[in-house]
Amino acid sequence: MIGRVIKFYNSFFFVKFEGELIPCKLRGLLKRDKNSGSAVCPGDFVEISKLKDGSGVIERVQPRRSLLSRPAVANVDRIILTFAAAQPDLNRLLLNRFIALAEFSQLTEIIICINKIDLAGDKNFLAEYENLYRVVRTSAHDGTGVENLREIISGGVTVFAGPSGVGKSSLLNAIDSRLRLKTGEVSEKILRGKHTTRVAELIEFGGGFLVDTPGFSAVELKDLGIGADNLREQFKEFGEFAHECKFLNGCSHSHEPSCGVRAAADAGKILRERYESYLTLLNELK
Repeated sequence: MIGRVIKFYNSFFFVKFEGELIPCKLRGLLKRDKNSGSAVCPGDFVEISKLKDGSGVIERVQPRRSLLSRPAVANVDRIILTFAAAQPDLNRLLLNRFIALAEFSQLTEIIICINKIDLAGDKNFLAEYENLYRVVRTSAHDGTGVENLREIISGGVTVFAGPSGVGKSSLLNAIDSRLRLKTGEVSEKILRGKHTTRVAELIEFGGGFLVDTPGFSAVELKDLGIGADNLREQFKEFGEFAHECKFLNGCSHSHEPSCGVRAAADAGKILRERYESYLTLLNELK
């Protein structure tokens, strides 16, 4: 029996199999695995054996396509990085930190959502990023872009991530008012304590699942395995110019002579604020 883990609650992994939600424990061998701390998480496809009392045992985990590490969600199809055009103003460094985390998680689709677009004087707000990522502009207040976003997230597993105050919960509710209670419940679990382990729950929507992830912005890059030696790989536009660097394999794109990436940023071929964000994050990691 192969099902999908929907949530982890009260020491049980709840696995959906043919419309039924089965509370499952881990097989002893999985518990003894050195990596068992993240061996199973919401979104995983798992093989289970059902017991006479209706519960189950997770025998093994199917290979993952992707893994968002904090909070842990497996087999994510897309992430909606949600920010506001105003109130609060867009923090460009935080946006690029989110993008680096999403790139490192090897997600299929990375989409930037600018909410509260009704408060922006420029309706093409963040247009300079459209050569790199899909940008959608929405307003939970007047409904702008909500139908478009609803179509984007139908099917597959979609994670919403963004700092507090950007109207993420209001946007989810505008997409489907029936999500209000469920979103609130998930958020309450995640936000119940500053040092409490974060959890995630897959919420059924549009033939797929939604996952709300408050607190994602607080994650340090180094906690997820991003270091000074691989940060450059999370800025995908650098690859086009990295072959022009004098030190092909060891260039950090920060101070080395004859750096193709730095030259591209100086020439306007790489968005300057992306490059400056990279340097800030690199110094942070060092």
